[in-house]
Amino acid sequence: MEIVEAIVTDATTLAVLFIEAVVLAVITGATLLAAGRMLGLATVPGSARMERSRRIWLDYARWLVAGLTLQIGADILESSIAPTWHAIAQLGAIALIRTFLNYFLERDIREVSELADRHGAAG
Repeated sequence: MEIVEAIVTDATTLAVLFIEAVVLAVITGATLLAAGRMLGLATVPGSARMERSRRIWLDYARWLVAGLTLQIGADILESSIAPTWHAIAQLGAIALIRTFLNYFLERDIREVSELADRHGAAG
């Protein structure tokens, strides 16, 4: 039985590490892309700059939501092998913070998208 537990624990640890590496790649790539796109706004006329920056922010926020969602999955896996109640409590607090961040980011995305839709329809 201990061998099976060790295998499951090791597999879970590897899965968490893999997910965290994916999150690192997603958020780093999205950040570099958004920064590059924002620098590109320097050549855009002022009238179009606001709309383009809003689109850049929305795209970036969507990638952050994706990263946070993956990270919450890693937290869930990690909590399944947490050896102590203290470790579980820490993971729970981290998951709660990430869930709140995810919720507010999604809400902001929705509000900005609705505002852009209304603004586009009016223009």
